[in-house]
Amino acid sequence: MSLAEFFDMGGYAFYVWGSYLVTAVLMLIEVVGVIRRRRTLLDRLGRIHGAAQGAGRSGR
Repeated sequence: MSLAEFFDMGGYAFYVWGSYLVTAVLMLIEVVGVIRRRRTLLDRLGRIHGAAQGAGRSGR
């Protein structure tokens, strides 16, 4: 079996390699989405914490 035959996948290369490509792209999109959601959540929590700190100080 040659390397070219391996990459040809018996005539199914388009579907096999296309599936790998789609999976890799979707996994990358998921990682980017998680990072963005984490950053947004931390920003919101920081604002909430800052507002709570400010409200606590003004009541004294």
